[in-house]
Parts: sequence; C-alpha cells; structure tokens
Amino acid sequence: MPIKFGTDGWRDIIAEDFTYANVRLVAQAHAQALRQQGGQTGGKSVVVGFDTRFQGANFARVVADTMAEGGLDVWLAAEYLPTPALSFAVVHHGAAGGVMVTASHNPPAYSGYKLKGSYGGSATPSIVAEVETALDAPETYSGPRGTVRPLDIRQAYYEQLDRQLDLNILRAYRGRVIHDAMGGAACGWLTGYAEHAGLKLDLTELHGRPDPLFHGVSPEPIPQNLSELITLLAQESGQTLGVITDGDADRVGAVTAGGQFFNSHQIFAVLTAHLYRVRGLRGRVVKTVSGSRVIDLLCQKLGLEVLETPVGFKYITDAFLEGQNDEGKAVLIGGEESGGLSSRGHIPERDGLLNSLLMIEAMAASGKSLTKLFADIEKEVDFQHHYNRADLHLSSQFDKAALLAGVQNMTDVAGRAVEGVNTRDGVKLTLAGGASAMFRASGTEPVVRVYVEAQSEADLRAILDEATRRVYGYDPGQQPG
Repeated sequence: MPIKFGTDGWRDIIAEDFTYANVRLVAQAHAQALRQQGGQTGGKSVVVGFDTRFQGANFARVVADTMAEGGLDVWLAAEYLPTPALSFAVVHHGAAGGVMVTASHNPPAYSGYKLKGSYGGSATPSIVAEVETALDAPETYSGPRGTVRPLDIRQAYYEQLDRQLDLNILRAYRGRVIHDAMGGAACGWLTGYAEHAGLKLDLTELHGRPDPLFHGVSPEPIPQNLSELITLLAQESGQTLGVITDGDADRVGAVTAGGQFFNSHQIFAVLTAHLYRVRGLRGRVVKTVSGSRVIDLLCQKLGLEVLETPVGFKYITDAFLEGQNDEGKAVLIGGEESGGLSSRGHIPERDGLLNSLLMIEAMAASGKSLTKLFADIEKEVDFQHHYNRADLHLSSQFDKAALLAGVQNMTDVAGRAVEGVNTRDGVKLTLAGGASAMFRASGTEPVVRVYVEAQSEADLRAILDEATRRVYGYDPGQQPG
C-alpha cells in the first residue's frame, strides 16, 4: 500500500502499514527534503517527539536514527510530549522542521507521522509536496552522520505559556477544574503548569495515566468519548469546568457544570470575545468554512475582519504566517470545528493546553461560567446556536462527486429554503432561518461528514436527519441504519 499524506501528515494502522520499514522510508524522504531547504546550506537540525501510543518511543527512535544517518542533528524527546510543545521546540531550537509520531485523535490502532515547519506549525502543502517528491525519487546520502541529543522542552514551553496568559487573573481564580487527558500526551502537563505558575486552582486529572488504549475510547474530545467526565460534571454547579485534550493535546474540548458539552464553536466565540475585550488584542479572525455563524456575527459586532478557509489547520497556519510579515494581516485568533485553535503571539499551532488555560482565564476575569459567557454572546448577536455533526460511513460504490453535484442543486432541506451555496470545501448550504448544512467528503475514505447548525434543537434534528437521508440516497451499496 502506498504511503499517503493527508491534511496533517501520514497515518496508518500500527504493524499493518505503519511499520518500522515504512517509517524509515518517510524519515529518509523528510531528511532529504530538509537538507534541500535554503539552497546549498540546507536544513541542519530537526526535532522529533511522540505521544503515548503503542511503540511511540521506538518509532520516534527510528525516525531520529534515520534522520541522523541522513546528516541532520536531531533533538529527540526523552518522554512523551504534547504536539504544541514539540512545535514550540522547533522554534526554540531554530530547527528546520519537526516530526511528531502521533495519530492525534484517531483510534488506538493507528499511529502517524506529523510534519512540522520551521515556524512551529503544521506543514504547508509545499512542504508536504517536497517530502512526497523525495519519497518518489529518493537520493543516496553519503555525508557525515548527524547527532542525536535528548530534548527537554517542558520548562521553556511553560515559560511560553506564561507569555500568553494573564497570570494575575489566573492566580486569583479558585474554581474547580477537571482535566481529562484521555490517557494522551497531556497527562501531567496541565497540573505541571499550574504548579510552575503558582496557580491555586482546584485542579484534578481524569485519565491522567498514559495509556496506549486511551482508557477504552478514541482520544477525540467529543461527547461520545466523555461519558465519565460528563457524569462527574453533572453533579457540579457554578464555575466548575471540565477541559479535555485529545491524544496529542493539540485539540481542546470542554464540559461545563451540569454535564453539558461545550463545543468548539462556543469555545472559539468565548475566546475571541475575551482576547478582544479583556486582553485588548486585535487582528483578523480566521475560521474554516465549517465554523459557526456565531463567529461571523460576533466579529461584525466587534469590527473584526473574518477570513474563511477550507477545512484543515494548515490553511489557518498560512494566515498566521502571512500576518507575521504584515501587521495589517496579523491574526487575533484562528480555529477549526474539530477543536484546534491558536491565538496572537503564540506559535501558529493548535494548542489544547493553552486554550484550556485561556478558558479558565476568561471565567476568572468575568466571574461567569462558560455557559453564561456564551449565552451573553448569543444575546448580543441575536442568534441561538445549536450544532451537531454526523460522520456517515458509506460503501465502496459511493459516488462522492455525484453527491456534491446534487447538493449544489438542492432548493431546500427539511422544508428550509436554500439561500446560499458555498463550495470552498465540500458544499455548505445556507438555509432560511439562519441554519446551515454542510456536506464534505473525505479524500481518502468512503466517508461523508455532515455539519448542521440551526437556531433550535428541533430544527437541528430535522435538518440533520434529512441531510443524512439524502447522502444515503446517493449510495447504492448501503442504506441508513
């Protein structure tokens, strides 16, 4: 099976296609691409890390040894670490790039190879293309071997978080926080930061023991994987908060007192308002096409420019990099539907730890729960946010192109007239009443994701059900179950 790079690197099933041999091939190609950066001088060093997945440390060692054989000096993580810490290490050490051995939120059977650019963020399409070219046309390297030295970035990364947060606000906060690390790479990191910064939080960890099986779930911060945390929070009230980080800690989720899941759109909106109003920061707001209408309406109120991108944090990274070179295009905050966000002054990388702390900071500064903060935004923009997503697994006979062509011709969904069609990534239909339905087909699997936003739970359910039926109508090999 050929090695295929997706929107954030290469992922495959451990021992089936994610093997030492294939990892070595990818690392050789990556080293070749890094050596060729910057003309004759080329890249000199690379940072390699891993999460808590099965054989993660050993796969990382294969990467490090292969890249050293390819002439690069390697900083190799001494223990598992979060992806944002790895990305920060790339910048901190002035490396040409980075590798994170992780499959992020994928099920435990998977591992992966995430590429990081010298700027400390997701690899741009051009970087990925260079590695793919080297895979197809490998060159023999006969120069001197590079070194492998241990990486310990925790203290420097914590100091970077210090610069992104208002520690006076955080140190005055006394609320209760439960961090569900899901057995992933953030285990011990949030509690470690609280101790480093002298925070007096009532902070406890759930699933804080590193576990290659992620304590029985896929390490993605979505409601179906959070039953234990939701049950714990159901008995709480006030400002008690549950924060969740995914397998490699670049994504974030939240559960509020009463056991209510607080989705990524709501987090995005609350942090945008907090950074603008409390922290006094300015800049563009970057959202993927699957993002909520609430973000657009809020930015209209605040007078902030919104830049909409296709799905994938690499597009948000591009906007951050553009803003680093042009103050007029500086980014205040950028985020995606899956829970990845970054903000001004930080690396152009999703950071579940930073965003967990920013949520706590927003609560501490306002004296309000996240639920109340978002309710205030809903009232301000006159929009009631209800959202859900369905991942529809279809047969090999499924015709994605026919579906997307058909969606563009829809005149209504569940009785709501289509008022606009956006084809930036998949097809997003704007519906009467402020609702929307987006259809996006996977590029590698027979899967269609349907994203729906509406102003009532009844409308949400009706639109999602109708959209699901229409998708299955284009699949002759499978009927809805």
